[in-house]
Amino acid sequence: MNLSAKTVVVIAIGAALYGIGGLPMFGIPVFANTTLKPAMAVLALFSVMFGPIVGFLVGFIGHWITDLFAGWGVWITWVIGSGIVGLVMGLFPILTKKRLEKGDFSMKDFVLFVLLALVGNVVGYGCSAFLDTVLYAEPFTKVFTQLTIIAAGNTVLIAIVGFFILKSVAKRNKQSQNLTEA
Repeated sequence: MNLSAKTVVVIAIGAALYGIGGLPMFGIPVFANTTLKPAMAVLALFSVMFGPIVGFLVGFIGHWITDLFAGWGVWITWVIGSGIVGLVMGLFPILTKKRLEKGDFSMKDFVLFVLLALVGNVVGYGCSAFLDTVLYAEPFTKVFTQLTIIAAGNTVLIAIVGFFILKSVAKRNKQSQNLTEA
């Protein structure tokens, strides 16, 4: 894989924002070792704007940063989960044929955005929960509860924050498209 310098910078910025924004002081504790973090909107935005590879790396590296600075050690199972969430959400520009870049963000696109958020969270953190059960002998009921809360909470958070951000991005892109030379 050959990443351009611009892409590497985007990944670094996204991972730093997601990683620092994911620290417990910025989140809402909801269950054992489970926090709803507004930084999920950062992951969603970078994934939607730059695609699945950037989304995966922002989620993976960003979650690693969160775990390192939070002081509870790196839980690689959940780091992988965040990468998968970013990867799935990064399918948005491919599935919408990059309409957002052209300034279009319809209700149909919003529904797809929310579905990708839900699928990404269920699949990504479902893998995390499964791996926690297999590798760390975590109780199934605990990790299933974590998965359910995180998938639902993250999807709602991403939908609300993402709607306003993506509407703004579409408006800005449409204005840029409408500029003409004098």
